Amino acid sequence: MKKRTPTMTLLLLLLLPPLLVRCSCLLLPTDCSDIQLSNTSPPSGVYTIYPIGPPSAVQVYCDMDSLGGKWTVLQRRMDGSVNFYRPWDQYKMGFGNAAGEYWLGLENIFQLTLRKKQELLVDMEDFEGNKAFARYSSFSIEQESSGYTLHVSGFMDGGAGDSLSHHSEHKFSTFDRDQDTWADNCARKFVGAFWYTGCHDVNPNGVYRWGADSSLYAIGVEWVHWKGRDYSLKAISMKIRPTQ
Repeated sequence: MKKRTPTMTLLLLLLLPPLLVRCSCLLLPTDCSDIQLSNTSPPSGVYTIYPIGPPSAVQVYCDMDSLGGKWTVLQRRMDGSVNFYRPWDQYKMGFGNAAGEYWLGLENIFQLTLRKKQELLVDMEDFEGNKAFARYSSFSIEQESSGYTLHVSGFMDGGAGDSLSHHSEHKFSTFDRDQDTWADNCARKFVGAFWYTGCHDVNPNGVYRWGADSSLYAIGVEWVHWKGRDYSLKAISMKIRPTQ
């Protein structure tokens, strides 16, 4: 056997750190499905994912229970604790708290849907304790230069009806970046931000209100095909996972 020289030992020591970094990067989860691969029965909760590697660490809520789990939550409303009437830059980068209400960020969503084909689940609940969902077999968005245009299809009904397909092929709009098809600004009119058309059948980022209220038209957290335009939901969450 050839004897290891001091020079060879030094070379191995110099190479070892980058090799270790490279190996650890391969193990970083890009979404909640990766977390379930590394742990066969992880509970639902807050985890750190890395959509594009080490510099992109972001906390998300992973739903490991609904319809087989593995869902990475993109958006969640539950108690009105976070203001969702925010400008473009904040919708791009994300805001809120993964343990409560938050928006993951358009750039993170784009990176997740760019790397793997995704399906979408939208869970919702009213103030009477009724629950429903809408599921879509395909969900993706384009890059910022294309306005983060939404592509969604393959609706499957869980009692909520289909309020989202109407928004497919439309760009994302905020009060300071109007990309809807209406002559006015949908985000300002309905106090939210979304892939508005002219304007909406769903307004998950609208004003958090408490159930039925017709005093101000359609500004609440709404899914029109389930509860109409004058009912603001108690909870709604949008979540994706890679298709099998």
